[in-house]
Amino acid sequence: MHTSTAAVATAEAAPVSKRLPLLDVLRGVAILGTLGTNIWIFASPAGEAGPLLGSSGATTDDSFIGGLFQLLTNGKFLSMLTVLFGVGLAIQFRSSEKRGRRWPGRYHWRALFLFAEGTIHFVLVFAWDVLMGYAVTAIAVAWMLRRSQRAQNAVMWTALSLHLALMGLITAAMLAGPGLEQQSDPQIEALYASGSWIDQVQFRLDNALAFRIEPVVTFPLLVFLFMLGVKLFRAGAFGGDAAGGRIRMRLLVWGLGIGVPLNLAVMAGPDGLFFLERYVAAPVVMLGYIGLVGVIVEHARRGIAMRAFESLGRTALSGYILQNLLASAVCYGWGLGLAVRFGSNPWFVLGLWAAISAVLLVGSSLWLRRFTTGPAEMLQKAVLR
Repeated sequence: MHTSTAAVATAEAAPVSKRLPLLDVLRGVAILGTLGTNIWIFASPAGEAGPLLGSSGATTDDSFIGGLFQLLTNGKFLSMLTVLFGVGLAIQFRSSEKRGRRWPGRYHWRALFLFAEGTIHFVLVFAWDVLMGYAVTAIAVAWMLRRSQRAQNAVMWTALSLHLALMGLITAAMLAGPGLEQQSDPQIEALYASGSWIDQVQFRLDNALAFRIEPVVTFPLLVFLFMLGVKLFRAGAFGGDAAGGRIRMRLLVWGLGIGVPLNLAVMAGPDGLFFLERYVAAPVVMLGYIGLVGVIVEHARRGIAMRAFESLGRTALSGYILQNLLASAVCYGWGLGLAVRFGSNPWFVLGLWAAISAVLLVGSSLWLRRFTTGPAEMLQKAVLR
């Protein structure tokens, strides 16, 4: 549902020598940002079923720390990953054009393999996987890149209009209805507190349609953000020249200037505004985040921290999978089972997020000292080769 994760499979889109450093940093930031949302799912009593039982699907608690995480992360990094996946698609298309290859050609195999990876990840690790939805969207958008710019723009803005209309209808229905109250299910809570890994796998399979609802409902948004990523890449928004810097500054000013007040306004409203917060306000804030990270990368010294985020961005698919494995092992009953003991403490959630983030940043840096890409990326390349 969240995460996720992400443009995660597109870090291989260009050879290392031709990579755009900002894209790697953004991917690293996005991976840790998705963890900032997902960590509350792992720590909740109902685990992955929590968003289905919650009053509006919110995944944080009512503490100050929970509200801060919700403001900073909810929906923002899911949108960022989607945009970055569109950027990766644009890089693949440009590479195919330069080599005179037919498009989409072999890209469909890449997308199908990503769908298979997402399916395995969904069944074995995390019910709210994003890779499956990204793979389907990639196949659809890949065909659009062969069309005229006018046709692409028409599809892009039509998708946004459909998305806004759908979010408006859902929000109106939630506000007009009796509203949803927080629910609890002792059986589900016992499943995540003391159930086996196999029991959780079976639970995901039994409720696959419910767990797969987000990419279905937000498919128009995915299409729009994919194509927005293509448009930003072609405009030079991620380049190191002055034109790219100007674009990023505009994203920073407009994205945060409009998005943050809008996000705060819907957060202060009733729970029925949740869909507007996560799927309308959050993408606007995300554009500001891209601009902000761009300004930092442009003006900050390339030290240990920035290199660590670059490393995580280059191993983004592996990082996405690993963060969910680590959180599951720490929180669920088949592992350490700490969620049932400490999950209600927001400081535990904050500490767990920080600890896993540190493991990802340090681990990816150490891994790339010996290898050129992450283990999951290696597997993908080997199979597709």
